[in-house]
Amino acid sequence: MANKKCAIPFTGTPEQEKELMRVIHEHKEEKGALMPILQQAQEIYGYLPEEVLEKISGETGIPMAEIYGVVTFYSQFSLNPKGKYKISVCLGTACYVKGSGAVYNRLEQKLGIKGGECTPDGKFSLEACRCIGACGLAPVITVNDDVYGRLEADEIDDILAKYAE
Repeated sequence: MANKKCAIPFTGTPEQEKELMRVIHEHKEEKGALMPILQQAQEIYGYLPEEVLEKISGETGIPMAEIYGVVTFYSQFSLNPKGKYKISVCLGTACYVKGSGAVYNRLEQKLGIKGGECTPDGKFSLEACRCIGACGLAPVITVNDDVYGRLEADEIDDILAKYAE
């Protein structure tokens, strides 16, 4: 289950591991403990690296296959680190018919990554979403908390330049 989507190596701290162990031991005897353990582990690390999933498996006795099945089933979980700037492109109906597919393709091209991936420098990550509730501004992207609407693909370079410094 090696992480092929980001060149950034896992760099957990001793403090993070201590917090993870606290969470595991707090929940491991509970029925249905896996979900709260995974949710809190993701809060600790920002995503769920393979090393963390192996630690959870070893401490709880839950097989890696089961853990991986849960993590890949629920969209709230991420196996990949997020960039400093998280770019989300709305591919909902209103945005898509107004050109968000072209915007998404341009972002993949300019960043050199696919959806769900992170640039090797850790600066940008890219994901698609289904609707952000700004249909009147279609097509829409967000960069962290910044919203950009009524976009055309050729505007992507200028937007990325704002965050590249």
